[in-house]
Amino acid sequence: MTPASELRSGKTDRDENFPVASWIIHPRHRALILAFYNFVRTADDIADHALLDAPAKLALLDELEADLLGQGDGQAEAVVLREALQMREMPPRHALDVLTAFRMDVTKLRYADWDELIHYCSFSAMPVGRFMLDVHGESKATWPASDALCAALQINNHLQDCGNDYRDLDRVYIPQDTLDRHGASVEDLKQAKALPALLACIRELVAKTETLMHESETLTVHIADVRLGCDVAVIETFAWQILKMLKLRDPLSEKVHLSKASMAGYALAGIAGGLWRRATTSAPMPRSTTPGA
Repeated sequence: MTPASELRSGKTDRDENFPVASWIIHPRHRALILAFYNFVRTADDIADHALLDAPAKLALLDELEADLLGQGDGQAEAVVLREALQMREMPPRHALDVLTAFRMDVTKLRYADWDELIHYCSFSAMPVGRFMLDVHGESKATWPASDALCAALQINNHLQDCGNDYRDLDRVYIPQDTLDRHGASVEDLKQAKALPALLACIRELVAKTETLMHESETLTVHIADVRLGCDVAVIETFAWQILKMLKLRDPLSEKVHLSKASMAGYALAGIAGGLWRRATTSAPMPRSTTPGA
C-alpha cells in the first residue's frame, strides 16, 4: 500500500482558517494536537486526491484506521497518533469519527437538506472540537456549544470553497433544497461569477451559520482552561469575520479568506475579548476527569 504521506497535498496547519496548536495552547498539549492534525490532514488529502479512484481512497482510509487501532504499522501518521494517544491514555474515538466523514466525502457528493449537512458536520468537524476539549480535560457539558462552533467553521469552509469543490471534486455541500428554493442549480457553481440565485443560497446558509455561532457563544467562558478559552475566542473571531465576508463577496470570483496580517490582528482582538468575557460572565464548568487532561 502506498504510504499516505506521499499523497499529502502540501497543506499544513498554517494554511487553515483557525489556529492549530498555536502558541496560545499550553506546550504540553501541542505534540498530541499536531499528531491529531497530521492524521486528519492526511486522511483529508486522501479523500480529495485527484488521481485516486474511490476504492483506492477507501482502502487507504481503512488502513489508517487499522493502524490507528494497532492492527498494523504501515501509515506513519496513524502510528504517531496512536502512540501519542496511548501516552495520554486517551481513546481514538474522535479520530475514528473523522475517518467516517472522509469516507462520506468519497461516496456522498450531494446533500439533500440542512439536516444532512449537519449530520456530515457531526463527523467532519464536531469530533475535532471534542478532541480539543478532551485533551484539556474539559467537561462534556461544553460539547454542545463546541459542536455548534465546529459545524459553523465547517460550513464556512464549504461556502468559501464551493466553486473549487464542485469543479475539482464534483462535491456540492450547498443542500439541494436550498438550491431549489432560490431557483439555483448545481451547474451554477461552474460559473466564473455567481449568479444572483446562487448568492441567495449562500446568504441563506450564512444566516443559518450565524445561528450556530450564537449557539456557541457560551463556550469561551465555560471552558476551564484559560489558554484554550482564549484559543476558542480567536477561532470565533475568525469565523465571524469570514461570515461578514461571505455576506459581501462572491466566493466564485473573489477571495473570501483572511490574510495572514488580518488574522494576527483579529487574534489579538479575540484574546482580549475572550479574557474580558471570562472576567465579566459566569464561571467555567468543572473540569472533567478525562484521561490525559
